[in-house]
Amino acid sequence: MEKEISPIYDRNTVEFVTVALEFCTFAETAAQTDLFGFVDKATKILPLLYLKASLLPEVTESEDADPELYVTEEMYDNVRNSIANLLGEQDTYLETFHPDMQYSDTPIAAFISENLADVYQDTGNFVALFRQGVEEVMTDAIAICRTNFCQYWGQQLLNALKALHSVRYNEDADWDKTITE
Repeated sequence: MEKEISPIYDRNTVEFVTVALEFCTFAETAAQTDLFGFVDKATKILPLLYLKASLLPEVTESEDADPELYVTEEMYDNVRNSIANLLGEQDTYLETFHPDMQYSDTPIAAFISENLADVYQDTGNFVALFRQGVEEVMTDAIAICRTNFCQYWGQQLLNALKALHSVRYNEDADWDKTITE
């Protein structure tokens, strides 16, 4: 008879923790990279983060779960502003999945920086809760992160990835010029 592995030690959870931590570090240090380096790495790490989040085990959040949030408004704004400054005018794209889009006569603008800051907020909170090492808190962190991924930040990640793909593979982009400046 095989012993059932706790969702905390499940391979998919461990791999998600690793990628989420790498993404958070990447987002927090965006200002320390150049535009090409940021866009290139973002178009590689975001699909991996999406994949690993989609493989998180389904767990039930405890009824009295009220986890402490780690990512402050200041941290969120720092990440958003760093990415927005780095991307400049390329931060803005037209939103196609906004619920009001079907009723709108005008395009709805969205921002890669805001999408990535939203992903950072949830993954940062997840990593911080997981680091506590308390099994009940860690299980709740998995449940909360998976729910938020399904309901919100998974779509934010995909929206940002679509826009970043356009930036990264734009034939008019002069990456050599960007790198040497």
